[in-house]
Amino acid sequence: MARQRLGQHFLVDAGWRDKIARAIGISPRAMGGAQEQSADKCWIEIGAGHGEMTGHLAATGAAVYAIELDLKFAERLKRLRERFPKLTVVPGDALQVDLLKIAAGHRMRIYGNLPYYITSPILHRMFEFAAEIDEMHFVVQLEVARRLTASPGSRLYGYLSVAVQFYTRPEFVLRLPRGAFRPPPEVASALVTLRLPGERTRLQLADEGRFLDFVKLCFAQKRKTLVNNLRTLAVPELVREALAALKVRSDTRAEQLAVAQFAALFRRLIPEG
Repeated sequence: MARQRLGQHFLVDAGWRDKIARAIGISPRAMGGAQEQSADKCWIEIGAGHGEMTGHLAATGAAVYAIELDLKFAERLKRLRERFPKLTVVPGDALQVDLLKIAAGHRMRIYGNLPYYITSPILHRMFEFAAEIDEMHFVVQLEVARRLTASPGSRLYGYLSVAVQFYTRPEFVLRLPRGAFRPPPEVASALVTLRLPGERTRLQLADEGRFLDFVKLCFAQKRKTLVNNLRTLAVPELVREALAALKVRSDTRAEQLAVAQFAALFRRLIPEG
């Protein structure tokens, strides 16, 4: 039984599970066959539930680490080890576990069916391990998927869009109906793929945490201009000068800047070193 307080909606439709498996390259019916599973790579599943996708991941032959917060589900998942000896069930909170310790030197691929309320915290936790992750595949609320993949100038483009596109190259893969889950969620869901690295590698910012705080401040009140949102950081004239140097209009709002432009503005207003 799903626990509503945990936002649990289980992917019970076998057809949709197979579509996801094909989309992320772990099904023999995927274009070109299943992904090559080299010995230096592993899968980490966040919120394995009843094991709806765990078997698909483990069938690739790769080492799979299934993280599950609900201890009852974690105990049941251990039964899958009879079929898949390279499966390890990790009882615990994905926001707390040490992924480097779990992966033990393997490059990581991540899969998860994420409740809406925890999507942003999970993403930010994953970003802490960005250097060791090759790709992430998440089932999330449809609107969240659109936010993660939104382009500058879009109504949905915001802080989370920039953060995700700083670390990854996001792709909206497929939309899932409410009926694919039990209990059905109130809204549709979608699968997104986040491939690493993103802009982060090229931009080479020394203090990434401070940069993300800066971006969050830029979006503090979305309908206000950057000059107004950044008043607590710098006097308006200084912000206008920085924008002018970047050939950006002084009445520009945060939703109009690309990730590289945020980085350039950050460097001008908060010199590193």
